[in-house]
Amino acid sequence: MFYFKDIIGQQAAQERLLQEVREGRIPHARLFCGPEGCGKLPLALAYARYLCCAHPAATDACGECPSCVKWNKLIHPDVHFMFPIVKSAKGKKEICDDYLPDWRHLLTTTPYFGLDDWLNEMGAENGQAIIYARESDEISRKLSLKSVEGGYKITIVWLPEKLHEVCANKLLKLLEEPPAQTLFLLVSDMPEQIISTILSRTQRFEVPRIAEADVAEALRNRYGVQPADSEAIAHMANGNFVKALRTISLNEENELFFTLFVNLMRQAYGRKIRDMKQWSEQVAGLGRERQKNFLDYCQRMLRENFVYNLHRPEMNYMTRAEENFATRFSPFINERNVMGIMHELSEAQWHVAQNVNPRMIFFDFALKMIVLLKA
Repeated sequence: MFYFKDIIGQQAAQERLLQEVREGRIPHARLFCGPEGCGKLPLALAYARYLCCAHPAATDACGECPSCVKWNKLIHPDVHFMFPIVKSAKGKKEICDDYLPDWRHLLTTTPYFGLDDWLNEMGAENGQAIIYARESDEISRKLSLKSVEGGYKITIVWLPEKLHEVCANKLLKLLEEPPAQTLFLLVSDMPEQIISTILSRTQRFEVPRIAEADVAEALRNRYGVQPADSEAIAHMANGNFVKALRTISLNEENELFFTLFVNLMRQAYGRKIRDMKQWSEQVAGLGRERQKNFLDYCQRMLRENFVYNLHRPEMNYMTRAEENFATRFSPFINERNVMGIMHELSEAQWHVAQNVNPRMIFFDFALKMIVLLKA
């Protein structure tokens, strides 16, 4: 676990990282960025492990030195983690260290996961996770200490776009004047949301989507998926291994989102106002993070149904259930209304993020769908 050999695909990215280490070109702050599920976090972990290793081979950590033994359990004293959390007043959990057992459990299960998976692991599905201001004081204290192993002190920041403004400004000071032998590895899904002063002080490392063949191979070899199914899932995942894992696990959330989407479209087409009000109340009860995920799902379904009309199956990425629904629904998504519906979905997402009453948001959106579907 956490070796370069465990990473799915991304051979070119691995070689670039190894080459820079061989040439001694190791930046003090690196930003791994790319789409969800492309393997940014596994790359950052394998890179950090390699840098900590006492006897690294040409292409990977040795796996036997004291450093590697500690890495196996994610208890290396010179490696620190920052990640979004939801404060728990009941358990008095306020900093990342309070959630380290959950974090280690999720990472050792699979380093390919998204924010919603992490929220589920914390048991905070309805919360909005951020990296709180107090975390910057914690990391400053840790980095002020002498390296236990005598090598690099490494801080891995997962989703730095979730940094609280105060925390971001304090982290900026560390990036500007880092302690000796200190490295920062930032892993971001949305680098455009990171404050510009932090962006300017990091070396950007773009990670592309995973090749479809590599996703299919991993599904077959690691999860025992049949060849035909692995290829179909890999195509639908579109380079996102997190999405591929959710598909093979028959993720209940995706099934719920599909049902909610189908019900709304049918109710809007039938002008069933009372049913739509009940629908909006159901979605309002999901919690804000899941509401945002649902709106993301709706945008994807809108895109897929619009593309479905082009009769180019290689351009579609849907499950069989979604495709069966698209055969009947896609004619209602066309050039006259697709931009209008997408605009309303974006508006709804913005209002959810601004903590507007969710019943108002989703009932308003549902009513607008009545007009837009008839366009």
